[in-house]
Amino acid sequence: MYTDDSSRTGAIAAVCAFVFWGMAPVYWKQVAHVPAFEVLCHRILWSLFFVGALLTFRSGWGTFKAIFSSKKTMFLLTLSGLLVGANWGLYIWAVNSDMVLQTSLGYYITPLVSMLLGVGVFKDTIRPIQLCAVLLVVAGVGTELLMLGELPWVSLVLAISFALYGLMRKLANVESLAGLMFETVLLIPFVLYYLISIELQGTASFMHVNALTDMYLVGAGIITSLPLVWFAYAACRLRLTTLGLLQYISPSLAFLQGVFLFNEPFSMGHLFTFMFIWSALALYSGEGWLQRSRQSLHAEKV
Repeated sequence: MYTDDSSRTGAIAAVCAFVFWGMAPVYWKQVAHVPAFEVLCHRILWSLFFVGALLTFRSGWGTFKAIFSSKKTMFLLTLSGLLVGANWGLYIWAVNSDMVLQTSLGYYITPLVSMLLGVGVFKDTIRPIQLCAVLLVVAGVGTELLMLGELPWVSLVLAISFALYGLMRKLANVESLAGLMFETVLLIPFVLYYLISIELQGTASFMHVNALTDMYLVGAGIITSLPLVWFAYAACRLRLTTLGLLQYISPSLAFLQGVFLFNEPFSMGHLFTFMFIWSALALYSGEGWLQRSRQSLHAEKV
């Protein structure tokens, strides 16, 4: 049941989460002088402490411990942890390699990749308009390949890895914070090994550049985890249709930053590519909204 109050607070939480994610390039640009993999390791390390504190505050350690009673759940969360780690790492590298527009394109495509995974894994029915949306995405990628002579591989890898991450988390069916804690704990041994290694080699940035860099690296844990908490809160209080439409805030903000703030190249080829993707999303979202509206009206009549 969605009350006005819960919908309002859910919408606020969702907007906060998507704005945080959308403005993330500005944050990661502040540590562009730090190797992307080192930034990723700090992102995972400090997330451990922040998520641990949240689990303690919400008395969620019982949910976390329950994960270890199921080998299937542990396996799925291991896969999701590796996928999200790879996604985060590529995202940070892309932002600091002046590819914010490619990250924006990737997260625009993600919902459509998720839909295809639903068709392949859960045997969901793909409706004609949804198929048209997928074909428009293919046309958009093909346009970039033909007009710019390059495949937007960063966009495709980000979209596929995040969609697969969502699939693994859906199959695992674990509470958001507990699952994130498991994924983080899984990666911590590798993170500590790498950070200790570069410290011993004298190539580490943390505590060796300046206090502001240290602050940004530690803050990476909050930047990573806080939007996930808001998103989980919103997901319980909003209709999926509303949440699905709000999620486009993030890639839209990234797109605006890439073009107007970071002055990345934006040619006619890029414009045509994004026009195909935006058209696909308009079809996909509009069709989904109409379908759910019809179902609601039918339910009310019954």
